[in-house]
Amino acid sequence: MITLHETLRLPAVGLTGFETPLTEEERAIQQAVHQFAKHVLRPIGRELDKMSAADVCAPDSPFWSVFQEAAKLGIEPTFFSQFEPQTAVRLESLIGEEMGWGDAGLGISLVVCGAPLQMAMAAGNQELVELCTGKIGCWMVTHPDKGSDLMIYDMKREWPPGQEGNKGSLCAKVGKDEIVINGQCSAWVSNGAVAQVALAHITADYGDGYFDADGRPHGVAVIIPLDLPGISRGKPLDKIGQRALPQGEIYFSNVKIPRRFAVALKDQYYGNQSSAWSYAGTHMSQVFTGVARSAFEMALQYCHERKQGGQLLIDHQLTRYRLGDMMRRVELARGVARRSLAYARLSPCAHPYATASAKVTVTEECMKVASEALQLFGGAGTSREYPIEKIFRDARSALIEDGENTIITMRVGLLCQQLYAEGWSQN
Repeated sequence: MITLHETLRLPAVGLTGFETPLTEEERAIQQAVHQFAKHVLRPIGRELDKMSAADVCAPDSPFWSVFQEAAKLGIEPTFFSQFEPQTAVRLESLIGEEMGWGDAGLGISLVVCGAPLQMAMAAGNQELVELCTGKIGCWMVTHPDKGSDLMIYDMKREWPPGQEGNKGSLCAKVGKDEIVINGQCSAWVSNGAVAQVALAHITADYGDGYFDADGRPHGVAVIIPLDLPGISRGKPLDKIGQRALPQGEIYFSNVKIPRRFAVALKDQYYGNQSSAWSYAGTHMSQVFTGVARSAFEMALQYCHERKQGGQLLIDHQLTRYRLGDMMRRVELARGVARRSLAYARLSPCAHPYATASAKVTVTEECMKVASEALQLFGGAGTSREYPIEKIFRDARSALIEDGENTIITMRVGLLCQQLYAEGWSQN
């Protein structure tokens, strides 16, 4: 039924644009996280952006205070379980967007921090839950010479016939009682430079070699305390964007952990890895919706301050078009991000390629919004005096982060091929 109004009025709008009405509790949670993003993440993120990678990780760095302040929000791993599923999805989306609005790098750091604990809880391993609680975590899934090959699940369609898969440079030998790990993870591991515990998905030999009959590597998923003998780190990674996110290599030399620290062994490995990626990949979409929104809001404000041609930029018709186009891209990103999140959390069988598809859409739209925002700032946008250039750099990194967008899109096409072979879209 049509809702009739007696007078013409502007639409209802909130922090997240044209949002369906939030409950009082949802608004309170959103406002609390927004204030945290505004007064903690944004200023500290800008401060860290100007520091060297090593100084970001130093004991006296403001980086560490972020975790102390975040703890006050009370958003623990079990936080969302108290809500109905649809409400939990919306809250997770609202929170993730605010984190990205505050600072992309710190928002991702806070999310990744809980990856080992989340996995330990999902596996129902109380010993590992206690091991991970209260610690900064990371997720080691990429290797220096493996890269996007870690996403290969279909050897027959994707890999050259007769060749073994890419083993990577971080491997484990799984024995009856212990696991021995050697090699290194990629420098791109988020929180790698500061983590105290890791969730690791790595190639493994169970005594019958590293590969199955199709050439696909065997694997093991493990929780690793990062203070064990034989573990060392490279220098923190210096990069153009998300400089507040400490990334870096971790090296392993005959590191031994109990076999009971494994959360997925040989036969469960790929199911576990794909589940972890399906779950974790949703965060990129929420965070970079927030980044896109921050770029749009900065441009909107600047256009109300800057004059050109005798009038404010906002009073030029073309400027209005450009801002309107930016806003609809933010709305597009938000819609895709939230639908992807709902699918990953509520579907009986989610898939990482589906999650990754949304990540591509959101980060591509975010990059377009950030680029147009910088363009509206003109020459001032290229100056480090204005924060829009940082937003631009943060957004650019996301096109490669968590899976390079072109490779991901190719694999979404592969997923279409796989589903079609099972009868999808043939009705």
